[in-house]
Amino acid sequence: MTTHRMTLLRILLILLIALGALGAGVWVDYQRFEKTPIALDRESIVFDIPVGSSLGQIAERLTERGAIPHPYYFIALAYRRGDQARIKAGEYTLTAAMTPVEVLDHLVRGKVVQYPITLVNGWTFRRAVEAIDAHPHFGGEGLAALSDAELMARLGHPGEHPEGRFFPDTYAFPRGTTGIDVLRRAMQRMKLVLAEEWAGRAENLPVETPYEALILASIVEKETAATHERAKIAGVFVRRLRMGMRLQTDPTVIYGMGERYEGDIRRSDLREATAYNTYVIDGLPPTPISLPGRGTIHAVLHPADGDALFFVSKGDGTHKFSATYAEHKRAVRRYILGK
Repeated sequence: MTTHRMTLLRILLILLIALGALGAGVWVDYQRFEKTPIALDRESIVFDIPVGSSLGQIAERLTERGAIPHPYYFIALAYRRGDQARIKAGEYTLTAAMTPVEVLDHLVRGKVVQYPITLVNGWTFRRAVEAIDAHPHFGGEGLAALSDAELMARLGHPGEHPEGRFFPDTYAFPRGTTGIDVLRRAMQRMKLVLAEEWAGRAENLPVETPYEALILASIVEKETAATHERAKIAGVFVRRLRMGMRLQTDPTVIYGMGERYEGDIRRSDLREATAYNTYVIDGLPPTPISLPGRGTIHAVLHPADGDALFFVSKGDGTHKFSATYAEHKRAVRRYILGK
């Protein structure tokens, strides 16, 4: 073997050793990358992946945010795990404690940021729509400008009155959710809750359908914020319905007045013949007047026993219950007139 050929073999051997050493170094560095928490300048960040982003674009953006030193190892990690096409679009919370492996798991599982919105017990449907419209992350559709009929048609329930059909609760949604999506979920939840409560109802109630129970629950919801009084007030209304007495409840008068209500009910308002004025009409109004919660629906379907037919506010959030009109008049003099 010539000297020249020996030299070439030595050079080739040196190159192979160098490449092997380099490869081993890269592999060790890659393994360190997998186990080392990402680098953030704060405890957590919100990382947004737009729809249609490629793996390379995602890795580049992680690098730009300073979370990883360069994109190549993250791309290799995704291919090594078979996740290169499984990352889902959306907003993600990444914390400084996460390793790249945990970040990838997060993105593949689609654990996007959820934004809460609360629909409050006793709100009207219109108040709920306004709150959804005003939400910074999925409002702004202008739902409040649509009529009740238009909204119910968009929800797939044309011809139905919306009041009371949406369950008050705190819901969480990702960015990009529409206001109609929020309403649809709240409607589905109310259907489920009402069906469950109706199935376990007490016997011999003067409400014949789940919808009638919903109407009565919406009235009880507006009458008291005291949880322990719901069943007692439901009991008063149930006894009145059984006896053919009018409900004579102020919240129905207020609902019937609509935008004309300015904080006071006058004698003329109590005599006004609206579809909702239970001082004038017999039985229940035609629709609910608010969004009742599960506890109130349960109370209406399990009213408290007793003989009370009247109640009056004591001014502290609770009520004085009376069995006779004479007792009720004395309670009114004490708690309302201050005599």
